[in-house]
Amino acid sequence: MILTLHSTTIVAEFGVVGGVGVGVGVGNGGGGGVVWVGGGVNNPQPSGSSSESKLDGAYTALQAWKSAITDDPKKILGTWVGPNVCSYKGVFCDFTEDEMGASASAFPVVAGIDLNHANLQGTLVKELSLLTDMSLFHLNSNRFAGTVPDEFRDLNSLEEFDLSNNQFSGSFPSATLYMPSLIYLDLRFNYFSGTIPQELFYKNLDALFLNNNQFEGEIPQNLGNSPASVINLANNKLSGNIPASFGFMGSKLKEILFLNNQLTGCIPEGVGLFTEIQVLDVSYNTLMGHVPDTLSCLQDIQVLNLAHNKLSGELSDVICSLRSLANLTVAYNFFSGFSQQCSRLFFRNVGFDVSLNCIPGRDMQRPQPECSVIPGGSLSCLRIPTPKPLVCGSLAVSASKHTNSTSSSP
Repeated sequence: MILTLHSTTIVAEFGVVGGVGVGVGVGNGGGGGVVWVGGGVNNPQPSGSSSESKLDGAYTALQAWKSAITDDPKKILGTWVGPNVCSYKGVFCDFTEDEMGASASAFPVVAGIDLNHANLQGTLVKELSLLTDMSLFHLNSNRFAGTVPDEFRDLNSLEEFDLSNNQFSGSFPSATLYMPSLIYLDLRFNYFSGTIPQELFYKNLDALFLNNNQFEGEIPQNLGNSPASVINLANNKLSGNIPASFGFMGSKLKEILFLNNQLTGCIPEGVGLFTEIQVLDVSYNTLMGHVPDTLSCLQDIQVLNLAHNKLSGELSDVICSLRSLANLTVAYNFFSGFSQQCSRLFFRNVGFDVSLNCIPGRDMQRPQPECSVIPGGSLSCLRIPTPKPLVCGSLAVSASKHTNSTSSSP
């Protein structure tokens, strides 16, 4: 089947993440379009019993869903008439081979649904689980409510599932944990609540957006097992510590956002050793203690936001000399000073905000009485003594690859 998958882009401040190929999610989630055969253009026609069986099931599913949609201001469902579901607006078909793999017996199936920005109101129905050949399901920016039916676990081919910017509620949709092909999950800007299941971070996801919901409880300790390149947990009610396993995530991770939760404790030791993160945002939490030296390994970091916490100590040269840094925000903490290298950030065209800390001689700092007692002074963060200069795992891996490629060259 012909697929167009997503690729992620840099995030803006406060954790808004966009996507190329599935739309730009600025403000209210992702989603987007792909080019398919169908949707009213060059509609494939049924060609045998296998096709008829598949399309009969699709007709049953889509008509059941149509009955559960209560408002359609753009009259999209006016095209959802008759058995030729490949002509329905927002429904896209593709050719698939029969079970014997014979291309000569290829027949059309519903391969995708894209109703982004359709402003539809209604609920999801269990009959949609009949669309087992569907690889994309995009409902960004509608008014769907209710929960995700458990029967959705039967969507074995689904790779992209985008419910962002709707009114869904209830606990985390557990059906997604049983979708074997899923690589892109976008639930942001809804009303999902309860805890995040640990099974989620064992899935082979490339992008995970849970931000702007009402998830609570602790982040599962196996966060570091996730192979995702983008993880957004911002703007929820998550509490407890950032899992220690975050400090040992692999090099695939590029963007991770924890901002505006209720997280406490320390930034885990090891963060940066093995990752190649470009965006790290832990702002608007209650993190305490010193910043780990291992952050100096983040040579690809562009946005590092530590603002609005209760972090203390001094910002060192190794943090402020990060080569790719475009924005370093440490405002509203209790830092007591920064190095000469940090002073040069003001002249490097790097956004550097140190306001409302406890830095002597700097303008716009906290009143002295607030600085007399450092929050978390009794907090014991695990800080493993590191060699100077620090040997970073990601750099060691890169050097190893370079050495291997050089040695294998004629």
